[in-house]
Amino acid sequence: MVAEPIMLDRPRLPSTPPPLDWLTLGDAFEAACLLRCMPPPAGTGTRQATPPRRSAAVEFNREDAAQRMRQLLARLDVPVVHERAVGGLRRRYELHRLHVPGEHRPAYASIVEAGWRQGRRELLGGPVPGASAARRLWRTRLAAAAWRAALLAGGRHVRRHILGVRLTDRELAAVLVRGAALLDVPALLRPGTGCFLVSVPNGPERDRILQHAALAPATDRDAAAS
Repeated sequence: MVAEPIMLDRPRLPSTPPPLDWLTLGDAFEAACLLRCMPPPAGTGTRQATPPRRSAAVEFNREDAAQRMRQLLARLDVPVVHERAVGGLRRRYELHRLHVPGEHRPAYASIVEAGWRQGRRELLGGPVPGASAARRLWRTRLAAAAWRAALLAGGRHVRRHILGVRLTDRELAAVLVRGAALLDVPALLRPGTGCFLVSVPNGPERDRILQHAALAPATDRDAAAS
């Protein structure tokens, strides 16, 4: 009697999540860039290559940055609580704290991480031979989204001859330089004291960056998400 062959189970490889569609990627990538504009938590040092960004709460010192983050998360179906606080004595300031409820944190962390990973790959990767028109268009939109986030939430460094942003995130700084190139604008990356400075020349180049980074008028999609 011939023994029946024994079928061994093949090891199961971890499943790779499918890529995000372009609309979702644009929102998730911009949200990730906004988060990476925030300085690292106290005690973690500066100039981290991959600072922790999975906190369920983030604070912005500009209302327009907080409102943009709220808009993006709403479009991604991530609920968020917006709290305002005023501090300071002689110089008053306002903080905007966004908090994701506990049951939605895994989905929030997953989509923001996927958005950053996929968007970064699209921008830092070389040109793809035979890329579709949609891919070429969305690469420029991702570049604009990164600059919009940096101008909203990064440390603006405006001088007569440049428009710049200060960042503590090395990878985001590299994304901004590459993104500027995709928008036909030369950008410089210089290390600063505990940060990186990404700048573009004043004049037509500055105007082009600001034009691309400007928020488009609200759409029906935004109204439904708000």
